Amino acid sequence: MKMFHLFFLSMLLAQLSLADELTLSASQSKTLGIISTPLPAKQQGELAGMPAQVVIPSNQLFTVSTPLSAMVEQTLVGVGDSVKKGQALATLQSPALAEAQRGLLQSATQAQLAKENLARDEQLWQDGIISESRYRATQSMHREASAALAERKQMLKLSGMSDTDISRLQSDNILSSKLTLTSPIDGVVLEKTASAGQRLDAAIPLFKVAQLEPLALEIQIPLASTQGLKVGANVTVPAYGAKGKLTAIGRSLSGGNQTILLRALIQNGARNLRPGQFVEATISTSGNAADQWSIPNSALARIGSKVVIFIETAKGYRSEEVTVLHEGSDNSVITSKLKGDEKIAVRGVSALKASLMGIGG
Repeated sequence: MKMFHLFFLSMLLAQLSLADELTLSASQSKTLGIISTPLPAKQQGELAGMPAQVVIPSNQLFTVSTPLSAMVEQTLVGVGDSVKKGQALATLQSPALAEAQRGLLQSATQAQLAKENLARDEQLWQDGIISESRYRATQSMHREASAALAERKQMLKLSGMSDTDISRLQSDNILSSKLTLTSPIDGVVLEKTASAGQRLDAAIPLFKVAQLEPLALEIQIPLASTQGLKVGANVTVPAYGAKGKLTAIGRSLSGGNQTILLRALIQNGARNLRPGQFVEATISTSGNAADQWSIPNSALARIGSKVVIFIETAKGYRSEEVTVLHEGSDNSVITSKLKGDEKIAVRGVSALKASLMGIGG
C-alpha cells in the first residue's frame, strides 16, 4: 500500500509543469495535502517577531556586600522575597566593627582635646602671651583631629551604621560587633550567597536586589532592518501584553551573526515578563518602510539561494520570490511585490517545491 501511494504521488508530480506556473487540479491538491490561506494583513511600518531578551536596567540592580570581615549570624530573606528600602537582609558578627567603633571614640576624644587646646591658645595669642606660630600649630592639630574623626565616622557609615547610631555610640560609649545589612531599594531579592555560620572577608557579595519595574529588552535585528528605526519608537511584546519605547540603537555589529543590538524600556506590562526570558518583540518603524508580511515558516521554500512562496492561481500555483527580513520560531517577516489579496500555500509546500525543481517526473 505504501509503495502504491509513493507511485501515485510520483505520477501526480510528473503531471505538473516544470515552469514557475504549476498546473494542479483541486483533487490533486487535496491528495498532496496542499492547503492555502489568505495572505495575512500587510505590516506596513513595523518589524515583527524580533528576538529579544528581558533584562534589568543597570540602574535598578544593586549588590549588597560585607563592608568588613565578619561571620554570618542570620539571614532574614530568601531569593524571590520582596523587600523595602532599609529592610534588614542579614545580621553579621564582626570584631572589625567593634575595632572601628573603638577608633571612632578615640578620635572623638582627641578631637575634643584639640578643640579645647585651640580655644585656650587662641585666647593666649590674643592676650600676647604666646606667639602666632604656636597658635597656628594648634590650629593645624585641631584640623587634623577633626579630619580623623570625620574619616572614622565615614568608615562606620560604610559599615552600615546610621548617623543616629554613631551619635548614640559617642554618647553611650558602648561597643557592638553586630552588623546589619539592609536593602538599598524597594525591590526583589534575585540572588543570595550567604548562609548562617559562613565566615567572610570584606567586600564579599551576599545579595543582589533589583527593582523589576520597568524592565528592559535587548533586541537583535539584521542590519538591513534598521532603516526607518528611531529612538522613541513603540516596542511591544504581543504574547505578553507588554509595551514600551526604543531607547538605544547600537552602532556596531556583532561578529557572529552580523546583527545590531537595540535596547528598549518596557513600562507597561512589565509584570508579565521575567528577567532572562527570551521573547519576540515588534518595533514600529517610520514613514516609508517596505511592504512586509508575517507568514508561517511552513509557507517558505528554499531553492538554492532563493526563498519562494507559492501563490494559488486559477490553474494551480505559481512561485514568487520573497526576501526574508527576519525568521522567527513560528513565523517569518518577508517583503515582496505582492498585492496583498493573494492566497498562499501553507501546507504541502514540499510537494510544490519538488515539482518546481523537476523531482518526481
